Amino acid sequence: MAEITASMVKDLREKTGAGMMDCKKALNETGGDLEAAVDWLRKKGLAAAAKKAGRVAAEGLVAVKAEGTRGAVIELNAETDFVARNDTFQGLVEALAGLALAEGDDIEALKGKDFPGTGRTVAEELTHQVATIGENMNLRRAKVLEVGSGLVAAYVHNAVRPGLGRIGVLVALESDGDAARLGELGKNLAMHVAAASPQFLSRDDVDSEALDRERAVLTDQARASGKPDNIIEKMVEGRLRKYYEEVCLLDQIYVMDNETKVEKVVEAAAKDMGTAVTLTGFVRFNLGEGIEKEDKDFAAEVAEQLNK
Repeated sequence: MAEITASMVKDLREKTGAGMMDCKKALNETGGDLEAAVDWLRKKGLAAAAKKAGRVAAEGLVAVKAEGTRGAVIELNAETDFVARNDTFQGLVEALAGLALAEGDDIEALKGKDFPGTGRTVAEELTHQVATIGENMNLRRAKVLEVGSGLVAAYVHNAVRPGLGRIGVLVALESDGDAARLGELGKNLAMHVAAASPQFLSRDDVDSEALDRERAVLTDQARASGKPDNIIEKMVEGRLRKYYEEVCLLDQIYVMDNETKVEKVVEAAAKDMGTAVTLTGFVRFNLGEGIEKEDKDFAAEVAEQLNK
């Protein structure tokens, strides 16, 4: 068998866009024959998938799955909303949420897990689906919440089918209270999180850098009033309270009644159930948030496809 050199691997990678290890494997499988290695990669769907890997994937679906004291939410991106309506893609996202629930939310570890019923790992299954469906995909993020007792409630806003949509939320409630009543409270709180989009659970969780930045902006605004420093300080503290009400879940006004703070809603529920209830955490995934999308002219896109 011909010796597989780094130069050969580099040439194959440049020719196909496939990953380095895949290129090395292809060359080993074909005795170092470059063209045969290209065909090997194409047959495996790896060359086609690699060519799509650079395209922006900002659509797709968010999936949630909760069972008792544990819940998971994941985001799988694709290039178009059309693919998100595909049954195969939806099944893929559901299966990934189930894997995250069972295995945890470390993305790289998840990619190495066996994908059910395929004989492939999650990473290999994603590559297979990219080649099959024809769009780049990216398992972007996952998060698992768990409590010792109580429950993790899940909610999807505008679900395309149960557990799948564009906004997915988990809310963790630690309590020995009645499961049905905790479930109702959890669902309502999750709906609130979907609508109000808090950034932190409580004031103690506010990122110090974000708080310093907000305080600096508010101080400059207050100084523009020309008031003395002692008044400026009070003005800033008052505006910071308003900031907390915007970004901290427990400080937010509950969307279900538009008058009670979420913290008081949880306290009232605990009193009604006769046992402690603690809101220990939440997660909110909004599909595609933070991804810079390509602004491409449709005619230019068609021309690009024709010229390939």
